[in-house]
Amino acid sequence: QLLDDTKWEEMSQEAGRQSKLGMTRHSWCQMCLCECIKKEYGSNVVPAFPPKKIFTLTPAEVEQRREQLEKYMQAVRQDPLLGSSEMFNSFLRKAQQETQQIPTEDVSLDICLSNSQKVTVNILTSDQTEDVLDAVATKLDLPDDLVGYFSLFLIREGMDGGLTFVRKLQEFELPYVSITSLRSSEFHILLRKSYWDMAYDADMMDNRVGLNLLYAQTVSDIERGWILVNKDQHRQLKSLQEKGSKKEFIHLGQTLKYYGYIKFDPCITDFPEKGCQVIVSAGNNELNFHVKLPNEQMKEGSFKVTRMRCWRVTSSVSGIVRHSAKCEVKLELAFEYLMSKDRLQWVTITSQQAIMMSICLQSMVDELMVKKSGGSIKKMLRKRHNGSIHRTDSQQAVKSPPLLDSPDPNREQIVKLSTKLSSVSLRGISASNSANDISGNDFHGNYAFEGIGDDDL
Repeated sequence: QLLDDTKWEEMSQEAGRQSKLGMTRHSWCQMCLCECIKKEYGSNVVPAFPPKKIFTLTPAEVEQRREQLEKYMQAVRQDPLLGSSEMFNSFLRKAQQETQQIPTEDVSLDICLSNSQKVTVNILTSDQTEDVLDAVATKLDLPDDLVGYFSLFLIREGMDGGLTFVRKLQEFELPYVSITSLRSSEFHILLRKSYWDMAYDADMMDNRVGLNLLYAQTVSDIERGWILVNKDQHRQLKSLQEKGSKKEFIHLGQTLKYYGYIKFDPCITDFPEKGCQVIVSAGNNELNFHVKLPNEQMKEGSFKVTRMRCWRVTSSVSGIVRHSAKCEVKLELAFEYLMSKDRLQWVTITSQQAIMMSICLQSMVDELMVKKSGGSIKKMLRKRHNGSIHRTDSQQAVKSPPLLDSPDPNREQIVKLSTKLSSVSLRGISASNSANDISGNDFHGNYAFEGIGDDDL
């Protein structure tokens, strides 16, 4: 390990001296990381490390130093070579434990399934996301070739039963440390499919456990109103559920609006006007907008990921609350969109789930590129460097969810509104729409990824 206890003892005297000069323990860790990266990869590859100050730092200088170190870490992470190196990821894993003061030891961790069941796995506090995902798959008896179809997500469950996706757990993340550090019973780790193309559902349905997991997720999404159904469709679904016809249930679900989408909490957008309230959903290689305009008029439309030239996530903290006990950070996702043949426009979403939205966009692009190259989203899990994860627990079956409740009476209005959305071609906006991207109760959008044309995708 880069920052093990022996290394800390060797550097304790120097670290103590540096702390008197205004350097925190974590900034010392980062400087040590920088030197190790230079030694391993050479000075030309490593971003410049923020210079140190000799005298004690003022609060403003401490904040400036923090921002510089944060930018340095982001630069390292974004480098394809450095960001994927075991050295860097080892640093991130160790930093998580150091920050939360959680030692490496055996623990039990609950992972939620879509049908409200929980799977308890025995892991180490230092196990990263891939290890935990592997442990869950073993507990459920999910085949290795289907593990890559799933991911672990950090979610928050509201008092009203609403579900908020905070983020997808990253490879370098320690799930136990992440969930423990939140110190709230509202947060859970959820196992959910992480692909977008419903063609992959066929692989899932060929396996008993995969079928049960996909079925449970489909039922859950319908119950939450994420997948829209009318009364006739609801009757058909309930009949199939009573018969135990899971595959037929899923096949019918695939025909419904928003199947496989992730729905985000209400937020704010500047499209088509500034200050509009919007509900964003991600799925089917698009971001779907359900917008409430200032005049109370409703509009709905989609932005295809294949027409987004680029996107970015930015964060900001107002000067008023920057040094307060609770520092509120504003997150924004902005993407540059090909509205028509010769017109690009930036669209901004202000949401605390901006990072999760960005992760969804990236995974859509990755999946499209894998499919274009003739590859598969199946992946072989890396062999762990140690065999300390306990896998002796009895396997736990995935039960079927309860019958569907009666549909929400208010949902019919949403169904009617959704029928007003015009389909958007991957090739681009038709001539009849190119002159006016917003018309009636609909708005239209498509996408272009920089350097990749529609034909390439």
